[in-house]
Amino acid sequence: MNELLMLTIRQVRDLFARKDLSPLEYWQAVEERIAAFEPHVQALYLYDPESARAQAKASTERWRSGDTLGFLDGIPVTLKELIATKGDPVPLGTKAVELVPAAEDAPIAARCREDGAVIFAKTTCPDYGMLSSGLSSFHPLSRNPWDLSQNPGGSSAGASAAAAAGFGPLHIGTDIGGSVRLPAGWTGIFGFKPSHGRIPVDPYYVGRCAGPMTRFVEDAALSMEPLSRTDWRDGTSLPPNAFDWLDLDIDVRGLKIGLMLDAGCGLAAEDEVKDAVIAAAHLFEQAGAVIVPVGPVISRAMLDGLDNFWRARFWGDIEGMSEERQSLILPYIFDWAKGGAGVSGVDAVRGFNQTIEMRKTCGKLFTTVDAVISPTNPVVSYPAEWASPTNDPRAPFEHIAFTVPWNMSEQPASSINCGFSKSGMPIGLQIVGPRFADQFVLKLSQAFETWSGGVARWPEPPSA
Repeated sequence: MNELLMLTIRQVRDLFARKDLSPLEYWQAVEERIAAFEPHVQALYLYDPESARAQAKASTERWRSGDTLGFLDGIPVTLKELIATKGDPVPLGTKAVELVPAAEDAPIAARCREDGAVIFAKTTCPDYGMLSSGLSSFHPLSRNPWDLSQNPGGSSAGASAAAAAGFGPLHIGTDIGGSVRLPAGWTGIFGFKPSHGRIPVDPYYVGRCAGPMTRFVEDAALSMEPLSRTDWRDGTSLPPNAFDWLDLDIDVRGLKIGLMLDAGCGLAAEDEVKDAVIAAAHLFEQAGAVIVPVGPVISRAMLDGLDNFWRARFWGDIEGMSEERQSLILPYIFDWAKGGAGVSGVDAVRGFNQTIEMRKTCGKLFTTVDAVISPTNPVVSYPAEWASPTNDPRAPFEHIAFTVPWNMSEQPASSINCGFSKSGMPIGLQIVGPRFADQFVLKLSQAFETWSGGVARWPEPPSA
């Protein structure tokens, strides 16, 4: 891999400032990497290298004149396909959606443009973002760079594959039940789901967040300054930040950290996953933290209630479609959604109420601990062609029990690599903090990255 692609955003910016590297030269390194790896991983949508070159040239002139726009000026960035960019269609990962150009940039796209980022592509996702998979009826099958026969996870599938493959330092995903953290865990990258409202999204929905997906914790932290600027289009948007996102130092001595190895329902964590998370806990303990075993915060009733609510809501979105358009939806998704037709309004409300129960159990746990660590994903890996780790539309959410509670409780959570399986696949550690303690989660993540040494070797494209 070109050594430039192993640098952090701050290191790249330092080279720009010293005029030892131009944004155009940096983009050319990214473009070469994409040419070598994209045919294999299929992570990108609307990839436009010509536009990227023009953006990089404009940034090069701004750096020469000392008139840069922001932290991301000249930095190549991708946005998940669900994040609207003006003039581009938003297919939502499905053939069933009519391709209508977006009227305006979503908040995240607007912030990136304001900062001078080089937005060179969107990244793939499954139909309606409803799968933890790279499988889509609209996009080519996205694959895991570590093993092309395996799944990158989802629904921010392309973003995770792009980050692991080295397509630049910053990729923005969205997360409603784990869609940033789950693929981050399966591809060995760092994924950060902030507190709700920290990064404004449009359209907003209960549990829906957006977050950076990067190779380094510091890159995610740096991106939070522009991404977290308030935007009126998200009614949950938090007030402007009054802190330095790059202040990542922390002393963990005396912190009480809960170790959760049982999610309470769904797929049990495999032995290799548990062993890697326990080893990670030992690193926190060696640094002076107090590790406390804790029980689950989600139950079967909560997960099933959420399933009913999501099915009913989604069926309401698509039941008015023509049969012809419905037939274009990925069959796995349509079969799952059809179950919503039999969910009464009362049962849908009861299902929604289970999100409140999750908030309660999460809140109660955090009266006893300062942070929680757990597996991100219960399983090491699964085939690229599968729609989920169970590949069963009757049991679609068995893999999200470690991640989804923190969406409903609106708490910040990250996934960071904590080792590899015997098969060579990455294993993710989830780190959760109290509501609004986004910087605290980033600090714990940075500390762990320092102790563990991070990922030393990244995947390379297959040789010709």
